[in-house]
Amino acid sequence: MTVTLDDIKQAHQRIQPYIHCTPILQSTQLNKLFTCELFFKADNMQKVGAFKARGACNALFSMTQEALANGVITHSSGNHGAALAWAAAMRKASCTVVMPENAPQAKKDAVLSYGATVVYCEPTMTAREGTVTRLIEQQGARLVHPYDDDLIIAGQGTATLETLAQLDKPADVLMTPVGGGGLLGGSAIVVKQSPQAGITRVIGAEPEAANDAWLGFRSGARLAEFVPNTIADGLRGTVGVRNFEIITQHVDDILLASEARIVEAMKLIWTRLKIVVEPSAAVPLAAIMDQPEQFNGKRVAIILSGGNLDLDALPW
Repeated sequence: MTVTLDDIKQAHQRIQPYIHCTPILQSTQLNKLFTCELFFKADNMQKVGAFKARGACNALFSMTQEALANGVITHSSGNHGAALAWAAAMRKASCTVVMPENAPQAKKDAVLSYGATVVYCEPTMTAREGTVTRLIEQQGARLVHPYDDDLIIAGQGTATLETLAQLDKPADVLMTPVGGGGLLGGSAIVVKQSPQAGITRVIGAEPEAANDAWLGFRSGARLAEFVPNTIADGLRGTVGVRNFEIITQHVDDILLASEARIVEAMKLIWTRLKIVVEPSAAVPLAAIMDQPEQFNGKRVAIILSGGNLDLDALPW
């Protein structure tokens, strides 16, 4: 199956009763600073504090009770795990989340607080996937992949569907962070299959220290194994197979941001928009800060992906 705009519209109808339609925020000061108009879709205010609630909710509410009999399982550095645990609780299904040992404590606590069983592993994609495979053999649980899954991609695309409806006139550019590629992939489908949206460019933003999507996008070949080392823990996943295909077809560019810029952008969002975002959510603004000439005079919509982080370990 290839995800279409219709799938994303159906996903939105399915999940609407359970999620927030998050607001679009603006800052005159930030617009002045970067000489462009910025529209921030605040999905840090979403259920479970991240856009991941959208995909997890769509996946769980697309499944029959029989399919959920042995529960669900996933691997996650935090937000998808919390979202899946939250959605599974609504469907009265058990949930197991495999998490890297170096995930932020706040995210470990969140996953546990929604009632999931947490199993820790080494912080590599091989360890994450290997642990999930072993547990599926033992438990028979159903895998809900954090991003390489059509239902997840369709659910994540609903953030951009809402954004288009909320803007008073079209933006020129839509930007999202890219980790596994669920949000960027789903968003690109919405934009490219809605010509009336008026958006001409879809751009992903990625940390320099986790640049597997950027490398793959440039070379045309997806990197299957990559060891990231970035403060943006939500973007440490390697871009998925389905996601990479969508990105190469529909995304116009991927820009990189340095670690120092990500912290600076995160601080700016906290101070100017008066909201708490995690490092991953600040990556698109960090990319704009590094390459402002690309955005001069443009209307830019940015999906703020999440706001879950350890308040006792802030990066400044």
